[in-house]
Amino acid sequence: MSLCPCGSNKDFASCCEPYLKGQPVPTAESLMRSRYSAHVMGNIDHLERTYTIKERGKSYRENIKRTIDETKWLGLEILSTKDGGKDDQTGQVEYAYRYVRDGQAYLQQELGNFLRENGSWLFKDSVVNPKSGPLETPKTGRNEACPCGSGKKFKKCCGSLF
Repeated sequence: MSLCPCGSNKDFASCCEPYLKGQPVPTAESLMRSRYSAHVMGNIDHLERTYTIKERGKSYRENIKRTIDETKWLGLEILSTKDGGKDDQTGQVEYAYRYVRDGQAYLQQELGNFLRENGSWLFKDSVVNPKSGPLETPKTGRNEACPCGSGKKFKKCCGSLF
C-alpha cells in the first residue's frame, strides 16, 4: 500500500488510481485531486481526458509532458470547495501545491473552475493566486515525515532538494 499523492491520506489504489484508469470522477474536488496525482504519476492521458476541449489547445500534450518532466511535485492542499458535488453542474476548488523546478521550490495557489459535460467532471480553467487571504505554509523539521507522503524523513526526501 502506498499513500495517494493527492494528500488525502488514503491508499492510492482506493483513492485516485481508479480515476486515472478511467473510472468516472464523482466530484470536482475528486477531479482536482486525481489531476494532481496524474501530474505526479506522469499520466498525461488522464490530464487530457479531464480537461475541456475548448481550453486544451493544440500543443497540450507536449506542454504537459514538459511540465511533468521538469517538475518534482511536493504536495497538494485543498483549501476550499464551492459546489462541485454529485448533483451540481459546476464547481470551484481552491487549492495550493508545492513543487521544485530548476532547483527552486515554489508554492502556487489557484482557484479552479470545473464543469460537468455529459455526466463527467472536467477542469475548465483556473485563476492563479486568487485574492483569498494569506496562505499558511508550515515549516517541516528535518526529522519529521515528509509532507509529500513518501513515508521518509523530510531530510532524506524532499528536504534533500534544497
